[in-house]
Amino acid sequence: MSRPDLSFLMHAAGGEEGSAAPAQAPAPADERRGPARARGDVAALIEELRASKAELEAQNHMLRYSQAVAESASERFEALFSSVPLALMVLDEHDMVVQANSMAQRSFQPAEHDRPLVSLMPFVDPAHAARVQAAFDAARHQATAEATEVVFRLDAERAITGDLHIARIESRTEDEQPLTQFLCAVIDQGPLLAERQALQKSAAELRERNEQLHTSERRLEAVINSALDAIICVDQHQRITVFNPTAAMLFQCPASDALGSAITRFIPNAEQLLAFAQLTTQAVLGEMTALTASGRELAVEIGVSFERHAGGETTTVFARDLTARKRAEARRAELEGQLRESHKMQAVGTMAGGIAHDFNNILHAILGNVELARADCPPGSPVCDSLVEIDKAGRRARDLVRQILTFSRNEPPRRARVSLTDVARDTQQLLRVTLPPQIELTVHEADGVPPVLADATQVEQALLNLCTNAVHAIGAQRGRVEVDIAVAQPAQRLRERLTLSGDRYVAVSVRDDGPGMDEATLTRIFEPFFTTKPVGQGTGLGLAVVHGVMRTHEGAVDVHSVPGEGSRFTLYFPALLKLRAADDGAPPAHGGAPGTATPATAPAPAALLVATAPEPTPDAPGRQRHVMYVDDDEALVLLVQRLLRRRGYVVSGFTDPRQATQALQEAPERYDLLVTDYNMPGFSGLDLVRAAHAIRADLPIALASGYVTADIEQQALAEGARALIHKPNDVQELCATVDRLVHG
Repeated sequence: MSRPDLSFLMHAAGGEEGSAAPAQAPAPADERRGPARARGDVAALIEELRASKAELEAQNHMLRYSQAVAESASERFEALFSSVPLALMVLDEHDMVVQANSMAQRSFQPAEHDRPLVSLMPFVDPAHAARVQAAFDAARHQATAEATEVVFRLDAERAITGDLHIARIESRTEDEQPLTQFLCAVIDQGPLLAERQALQKSAAELRERNEQLHTSERRLEAVINSALDAIICVDQHQRITVFNPTAAMLFQCPASDALGSAITRFIPNAEQLLAFAQLTTQAVLGEMTALTASGRELAVEIGVSFERHAGGETTTVFARDLTARKRAEARRAELEGQLRESHKMQAVGTMAGGIAHDFNNILHAILGNVELARADCPPGSPVCDSLVEIDKAGRRARDLVRQILTFSRNEPPRRARVSLTDVARDTQQLLRVTLPPQIELTVHEADGVPPVLADATQVEQALLNLCTNAVHAIGAQRGRVEVDIAVAQPAQRLRERLTLSGDRYVAVSVRDDGPGMDEATLTRIFEPFFTTKPVGQGTGLGLAVVHGVMRTHEGAVDVHSVPGEGSRFTLYFPALLKLRAADDGAPPAHGGAPGTATPATAPAPAALLVATAPEPTPDAPGRQRHVMYVDDDEALVLLVQRLLRRRGYVVSGFTDPRQATQALQEAPERYDLLVTDYNMPGFSGLDLVRAAHAIRADLPIALASGYVTADIEQQALAEGARALIHKPNDVQELCATVDRLVHG
């Protein structure tokens, strides 16, 4: 460094001294440099200069240090700018990239042929350009700004999504002009966005899963609340946590009261349920006894399910009420018993009907031959007395057969309006003659009892059988037999048990205070030929006939009996609510009222009604009426031939209907009447009626049978039969029918 020229200081110092004293001539050079020269003011100036020099040297040292520090900081900034893992770039106010680090170069220009990074805005997606420009404007005024999730387009397919952070840099140019630049950092949000999208997707899935879980919980709650079984959940302390409405109904306890209670409150043997938790996850334990809130016992079917979780163990108990099932099983057993009883009664009735039909022919032959023998017997002969007794026994057998047929028939009887009170009074009158004096028989009728549609004779027979049985049950003891008649509306349970289809009935009750019957006897009382009476005192058909009568009248008979307390039989007849036009004005039928059959004959259609006819009108001289009689029983054929020949008829008897048909074809005008049996082996009487009408349409025909149903009567009428003869019948009745048909 050259020494500074300080001469001006000397001139200045001299000028100042000259103002006070005259100027002196300059000293020689050697004199100025000597020690003496450094005295006074000059010495002070020199010291000051030396201090300034030292200060300048210190400042120079500081400048050199600052320059070194600045250069070091610049180097560190350059190193940091280049190596930071962010896309950094410096932009001027015209969007020109002044400087960019390698991360920015790799991000915005991955390959050499890609667009160079000379300007930032061309990379910004048009949809985000306005936001980016606004961020630069904000940084110009506020020093910093940012734009989030900006899309930078590298080409048509590739793009970068990142946050743009902008910082304003103020500096000066070499000529001290202000210079504004922007330091931009692009933080790639691609991974963060992917993670964010994954998180958003996961959150959406979680929300959806939670919604599904809530939906499932609501669905499960709805299923539990609407389940037909009682569902009870129990925690590890055996406390109830879930109690569905069915459980509340079954155990008669509200859920609010049941929650928190011990399971043993409703299922006393709950320890047995929980013992299965160590063996299985679910089990069906079958029938158990449960208790309602009031302590009433219930039969329930129990199933359990065990679930182990972090909070402990939950046991779910499923209880199904067996009351309805047990009631249904009992009802089914009862109906099965009734069905078996019905099948048994039907089978016995069919068998009895077949036996009675064959027995009818035998009785017919016996009674007819007895009548012929009595006619041939001289008056006063001891043989007549024997024949009378044979006739009495035969008629009793005939009545017994008719009872069997009454039991075995399934067709509805011919019914009319009947007052059951009048029938009961008539029955009382019949029994008074034979009623023991120690037994009292009374009849009680309630007010407003309507009539019924019934066969008065069959109803009287049923009441007579019941009252007779009651009298026999009391025996020699003093007792009462009460007949009560009233309107009844059986309960649903009773209607189901007795298979009653209506709602309003007339009930006839026959009650006695005899010894009663045990359960074993009650199960068999309606069986034909079953009796508890000593041998010779009962046929076992009385109650069977009652059962048959009620069945044909679309009613039922109910029995209640307790040993030692007597018995009560109740007959249910459908009440006649609205009179039919055909019945209007007709008097109630009872006893032997007009229009009803008598015990000796079964009812028949009006067109086939058999009535007693007057004695036959004598035929014209030289002309005998010819009757053809067809029956598979030869004894009956011989009997009818003898009977009718005595009355002046010519009789041709046949045991083979085919031979009879052939004879009729050979001489159709020869015969004045055809009488044929209905039941014949391999050939029905209706077939013969049909064949006879085909041969000769105006030939009178009568059909005879001991087992006649309504269908048979209708078919006989349709085929042209003019009369229906019920076997066995009296000789006079048979002859009267023949006379009526022959003589018109």
